[in-house]
Amino acid sequence: MEQPLYIDSTFIEENTNFAELVEKLKSAFASKEILIPQRHHHDLPNPRTNKETTLLLMPAWNPGKESGVKVVTVNPGNEEFGLPSIQGSYLYLDAVTGVLKAIMEAKSLTAKRTAAASALASSYLSRENASTLLMIGTGALSVNLIKAHASVRPIKEVFIWGRNSSKAEKIGQALTNTEYRVAPILEIEDKISEVDIISCATLSEKPLVLGESLVSGQHIDLVGAYKPNMREADDETIKKASIFLDSFGGLKESGDIAIPLKEGILNESEIRADLFALCAGKHGGRNSQNEITLFKSVGHALEDLIAATYYYSKFEK
Repeated sequence: MEQPLYIDSTFIEENTNFAELVEKLKSAFASKEILIPQRHHHDLPNPRTNKETTLLLMPAWNPGKESGVKVVTVNPGNEEFGLPSIQGSYLYLDAVTGVLKAIMEAKSLTAKRTAAASALASSYLSRENASTLLMIGTGALSVNLIKAHASVRPIKEVFIWGRNSSKAEKIGQALTNTEYRVAPILEIEDKISEVDIISCATLSEKPLVLGESLVSGQHIDLVGAYKPNMREADDETIKKASIFLDSFGGLKESGDIAIPLKEGILNESEIRADLFALCAGKHGGRNSQNEITLFKSVGHALEDLIAATYYYSKFEK
């Protein structure tokens, strides 16, 4: 039996075209072919860091074609080891025989598919002429989110905020050869009211996007805060915005949605649509130039399988 291929982070980094990946995701969300079993989400003790580690198992199945499962840990305490918080692998399988076709480095895979999903949502929810972006957070996702958003909107200026200002400066330096100008900022309040798109990817338990600072026409992209006690946006933001999700299956996973639902700030019936409805044309997305839209991403196994298929195809060639 042939050994499975190993597709590493270097290959994924060097062979990503966000415009292509966004289109692949759009087609998959619009179809009903891929089956998504219940994901496993386990919070486990980590005595070394005194911060819980989350174990995620995310399977997906495209009958008669391909399937896969992502095994990931999210370790908020990894900063002290100089490691990214997300670690894991993707097992890519033949859906007919069950043969393991490839093992893929899941950190890069996850970053790419997450950023592409945000860009896909933005293509429906941000204004078509959106040209300014505020990136809140300086983790592995930040560069990918900037590049992905710029693949669907004519971004000209990007502002980056992080708790560690030197990280923000390094990201700015890494993006010097782009079509948009990148500048670190010291305070979120300096730019949040001036930009078209606000993308937030943090592990914050305290809201960073405050509704009192928002202005009409903005689009908010919330990618972090993956646990029920974490929040990136406050109640005022939820009240002001039209809410969209990647899928309705993640209602209880993130505090950005779970807490407002629990406290009666938001009713489930008020959530406009998910990516399945947007891509299938069941909801048109943004209603007006003045509407404030908010997309909350918790991650979906469909995104992983489509990204894995995308990279496997490129690797074969």
